[in-house]
Amino acid sequence: MATIPTTERSNKWRQGLDTLSGRLQQVETLIVEGRLSRMVGLTLEAVGCQSVIGARCLVESEDSDSIEAEVVGFAGEKLFLMPTGNIHGIHPNARVIPTNRVYETVVGDGVLGRVLDGAGKPLDGRGPLMASERMPLTGKPINPLERAPISAPLDVGVRAINALLSVGRGQRMGLFAGSGVGKSVLLGMMTRYTAADVIVVGMIGERGREVKEFIDNILGPEGMARACVVAVPADQTPVMRMHGAFLATSIAEYFRDQGKHVLLLMDSLTRFAQAQREIALAIGEPPVTKGYPPSVFARMPQLVERAGNGPSGGGSITGFYTVLTEGDDQQEPIADASRAILDGHIVLSRQLAESGHYPAIDVEASISRAMNAIVSNEQQKQVQRFKQLYSTYQRNSDLISVGAYARGSDSRIDEAIAMHPTLMAFLRQDMHQPTNWQESLNQLEQLLSEPTNTPQPEVPMVTI
Repeated sequence: MATIPTTERSNKWRQGLDTLSGRLQQVETLIVEGRLSRMVGLTLEAVGCQSVIGARCLVESEDSDSIEAEVVGFAGEKLFLMPTGNIHGIHPNARVIPTNRVYETVVGDGVLGRVLDGAGKPLDGRGPLMASERMPLTGKPINPLERAPISAPLDVGVRAINALLSVGRGQRMGLFAGSGVGKSVLLGMMTRYTAADVIVVGMIGERGREVKEFIDNILGPEGMARACVVAVPADQTPVMRMHGAFLATSIAEYFRDQGKHVLLLMDSLTRFAQAQREIALAIGEPPVTKGYPPSVFARMPQLVERAGNGPSGGGSITGFYTVLTEGDDQQEPIADASRAILDGHIVLSRQLAESGHYPAIDVEASISRAMNAIVSNEQQKQVQRFKQLYSTYQRNSDLISVGAYARGSDSRIDEAIAMHPTLMAFLRQDMHQPTNWQESLNQLEQLLSEPTNTPQPEVPMVTI
């Protein structure tokens, strides 16, 4: 009887194991389906299945279509789901199918010049996206010790910001404003005139009509060529509004990882916080601060901290996040929490806006925390001098306006009165006339070096 060599037997066994292993990989994973047991508001409760937080589930509707929902919580044997779209057609005991997949987004150069919804699908009718790379919406945290420091200034094209509230590459600034004070116009100016390789705009929870107006009238074809807009209007579900903010940030992270300098405009951080509040309250989280549950204040830094500089020698994300101050209250919870996690804030004044002063930047209430690291000592002295003159006039404006102040009583007030028209002219800027970084510094130096009795040219006011 012939004996099979050991080597030949080993090869046959290995081939057999490889064949069986290949068959096992072809076997579909068993998916345990559940059923819908309860629905209150937008919150769905499912039993009989399990999944992880942030995963996608499909809920079968009456017409056999599947409605997508995200796992937002659990309690005992129950899963709490929040739909990402229309919920019409959902019925009791509907099938709930976990997909065991988290939400991702398509990224690449193909997203530039496009308008996307919160799911990353095109809204502009220009066909599918020509991009194949994918990234998770949640992103990956960067070791804070590996981040490059903020050391280079960023030209945003707005004279008051360039000269008095200088922004550095990788800085995260808040734009605090009430309704109707020129917030969108200022964002549009920075979008068109900022020296950045890529611009990502996240329009989260705003009015639907503002999307097209911002793209056509404010952003324009020139700005849109290097931009990607993620638009999730206020009528979308809270999960989709949050996805829109995460999606915009993921796109910005992709281009930063490619070594590019990205400008991220998020309008608004308040709507993102309100979406998280809706979800948290719906699943039973108790409110702690004016109706906001604790998870809101945990989610906000998770979003904001994803912006900033990457490792040394790489790209950057400079973020501008708008914060809506209800009733112009700068101390309301979201505004107060935003100031603590951002690298500075620009406050827009309703009083200035109502007087026809645009951009309506309140230089007294605004600050850039990274400014000292990116500007010269000479510029810092000029900014301090400018603010002293501006503040002196503002503190005594009531006496001056009613004629109660007598010239010669205080030399500092006399100088502030003489310089006030020049200071206000410097702060005004037409939305169609950008002022670059060097021009801004030159004009500030010229303003403070000329005698106070020399008339200054008036800068034209913009009306919107």
